[in-house]
Amino acid sequence: MAFSARLPLFLVDALPSAGPEFVLDGDEARHAATVRRTRVGEQVMLGDGAGGVARCAVTAVSTGKNPVLTLSVEQRTWVPAPEPRVTIAQALVKGDRGELAVELATEAGADAIVPWRAARCVARWDDGPRGAKALARWRASARAATKQARRPWLPDVREPVDTTGLAALVRGVETALVLDGESSHRIGDVALPTSGELMVIVGPEGGIGDEERDALVAGGAVPVRLGPSVLRTSTAAAVTLGALGALTARWR
Repeated sequence: MAFSARLPLFLVDALPSAGPEFVLDGDEARHAATVRRTRVGEQVMLGDGAGGVARCAVTAVSTGKNPVLTLSVEQRTWVPAPEPRVTIAQALVKGDRGELAVELATEAGADAIVPWRAARCVARWDDGPRGAKALARWRASARAATKQARRPWLPDVREPVDTTGLAALVRGVETALVLDGESSHRIGDVALPTSGELMVIVGPEGGIGDEERDALVAGGAVPVRLGPSVLRTSTAAAVTLGALGALTARWR
C-alpha cells in the first residue's frame, strides 16, 4: 500500500498521472528543503487532498532561493474517505482560537468545516477583504494540520453561514448534533448514521442562544452533551470527533 502515516506529506494540486519522475517546487519544496532538511534517498508522500497519494523517493535536492526536489514515484494509490463523513459547524472565535479549533478538528479527522456566525459570537467576519482574510487563515490552518497529521484528505473549509443558513444545511444531512452541556442526551445515546454526512454544531464561548437552538432543532438537529466537563469552543470539535471515531466505523 502506498500510503504511510510515518512519512512526511506534501500537498500538491495534482498527483503525477504517469511517469516515474515528479518535480516538487514552490512552498512545499521550500518547506521540504529548508525546514525539514529533506535529503537525497529519503522517502516522502505526495497528496492531492482528495484521497490520492503517491510514495516517492527523493533523487535530487536543489536549494537556494527557489528550492526544487526531484522525486522518483514508487507507488500511487487512493485512500477512501471515512464513513460517515463529519462536517463541523464551528462558531466564530475571537483571536487565534478559531484557527486552533480548525487545526485540532482537522487533526482529529473533520471532513469539512463550516464557519458559523452565531448570535453570541464576539468575533465578526464582515463581508469583504477582512472576512476573506479570516477565512483564508482558517483554510491555511486546515492545510497545515492536514500535513502535520499526514491525512490523505484535506477538509473543505466552506464559506461562513448565519443561523438561517446553518439550519438549511442541517436539513440536508443524515444526522446533526448540537453540542449542549445541558442536554439530557449523551452522544452515545443517539443513533448515528453508518454512511452519508454527520454534522456536529459547536457554539460560541457564550453558548448557543435559545432561539438559535430552537431553529436548529426545528431543522432536525439533536442536542447532546459529551460529558460532565465544560469544553472550550476551540477544543469541543476535536473531542467530539474522537468520540465519533470510537462510536462509528470511522476508525476501523
